[in-house]
Amino acid sequence: MSSKVALTKMHGARNDFVILDRRAANVDAIDSFARWVCDRRAGIGADGLIAIEASSRSGIVMRTINADGTEAEMCGNGIRCAARWLDESGEGDRTTFETAAGEIRTEVVARHPEYLVRAIVPIRGSRARALEFLDDAFFVDLGNPHVVIFREDVAAIDLEVLAPSLQAHSSFPGGTNVHVAALVGSDGLQMRHWERGVGLTMACGTGAIAAAIAAIQSGRVRSPVRTLVPGGQLVVEWDGTGAAALTGPAVRVFDTEVCI
Repeated sequence: MSSKVALTKMHGARNDFVILDRRAANVDAIDSFARWVCDRRAGIGADGLIAIEASSRSGIVMRTINADGTEAEMCGNGIRCAARWLDESGEGDRTTFETAAGEIRTEVVARHPEYLVRAIVPIRGSRARALEFLDDAFFVDLGNPHVVIFREDVAAIDLEVLAPSLQAHSSFPGGTNVHVAALVGSDGLQMRHWERGVGLTMACGTGAIAAAIAAIQSGRVRSPVRTLVPGGQLVVEWDGTGAAALTGPAVRVFDTEVCI
């Protein structure tokens, strides 16, 4: 006998997700469920599934399941969508999320005319490491891995060719997200993204943070940094130490039910 599960389609700068509250719906085999629901022809269609789960502590557990069923440590756009979903469900405008990348705090900073959420993301080591085998490229660890490559034109690199080849490099035992960034004035970056388990995406929140950190450290830009992604704009604030703040939109597209 089938049962119905409530889901919400959302996006952050067109990096899109399906939100599942596992506190209310007992969905097993979440990896295969994510592959089905994220399928753009057979399911709802999304870059990933965001699962909200109960915590043994005071916060909320957020899990990020990529479209291919693999699990990511954290998602900067997905966590803002989860924060809006919880706010509109009556659970408050400030949330502490437990993720595989550590504890992330969010706050709703505006509801009109655009719904904006700020996430405070801890930085591991607060340093971007230059890569010796790739020109003008850096590795940044945010609990999830990022390679940021600087070029004068973001179209100068074919991410669909380069990024998959980097997944097998010994420097990235768990694979890596890959981004190319170009300067836009003294406080802006234009970006393109390739994410593990998904491919090319319209935005990557933690990727925007990684690029901003690498650009600030190397003296290219100053904080706050406007990151212009294919799906819109994200703003990163970082003072050179400690956590970074990521602010961007969280858009609710529709609510639905599916039979499982």
